[in-house]
Amino acid sequence: MSNPITVTCAPCCWGVDDVDNPHLPPWERVLDEARDAGFGGLELGPYGYIPLDLKIVTEALETRGLSIVAGTIFDDLVDPANRGNLLRQTDEICGLITGLPKPETHAGQRFEAPYLTVMDWGHDERDFAAGHPDRAPRLSDAQWRGMVANIRAIAELSRDRYGVRATIHPHAGGYIEFADEVQRIVNDIPADVAGLCLDTGHLDYAGMDPVEMLDRYWDRVDYIHFKDIDPDVYARVMDRHVRFFDACAEGIMCPIGRGRIDYPAIRTLLSARGYGGYITIEQERDPRNAGSIRDDLAASRTFLDKTGF
Repeated sequence: MSNPITVTCAPCCWGVDDVDNPHLPPWERVLDEARDAGFGGLELGPYGYIPLDLKIVTEALETRGLSIVAGTIFDDLVDPANRGNLLRQTDEICGLITGLPKPETHAGQRFEAPYLTVMDWGHDERDFAAGHPDRAPRLSDAQWRGMVANIRAIAELSRDRYGVRATIHPHAGGYIEFADEVQRIVNDIPADVAGLCLDTGHLDYAGMDPVEMLDRYWDRVDYIHFKDIDPDVYARVMDRHVRFFDACAEGIMCPIGRGRIDYPAIRTLLSARGYGGYITIEQERDPRNAGSIRDDLAASRTFLDKTGF
């Protein structure tokens, strides 16, 4: 790679997506195992998982040699009545991550980490239609404008008060998932307000080519997520009426290099484009399926090392 890239991980690799799930591992264990797997950083995870206590989290990170590369808004971005909740989360998350040990800034990195990844979530009608652009309902123009206004409010608060770059993350099962919605959000949110965090797995799950999408929106890509998709599990679940995270519980996300995404082509593109900064590995799962986490992370890291990352 022409510019340095640091590969990090996220709590979703341990099945941490819903903070109300009774089976989540302790956050300290996630930090321990991220360190033991050789990662120097990770994402904060969903709001409320890692405590929003600067002293406690700073000590936990420093003793393990870790940094937080991004915080996460993973909530209903559509409902105007949710604005206060979204801005409260933004305030608290950005207040924490900007006080923690700062991640290194690399050559080729457009904006300094930590970032704030912004994802829409919480709609049954879209959750069950994840990966199906032909049957997924779309927002009305008025609803879309309301979502755009919420995202702008989040991004402007994180930028103006904390200097944190918001990156919009198209996510399977949310109202920003498919190609038409990615294009529309890029058109409606200016580059000076927010960038993109493109996720190879979510792009593939939603019927897009990750290489083509990264290239098409390169001028807006500030941060990247890597995951891989097991083609056999994908074929099985896509014929059923299933929620996105139920598909993850069945193992649709596999270690990188064992699925169908073309990572050598992605490496070639990122090298040609001079990408520098952070790439975060994610492998969503049921937290009760914890036995293979260490081996899966090791397999992903080994493959990426051999592929030139």
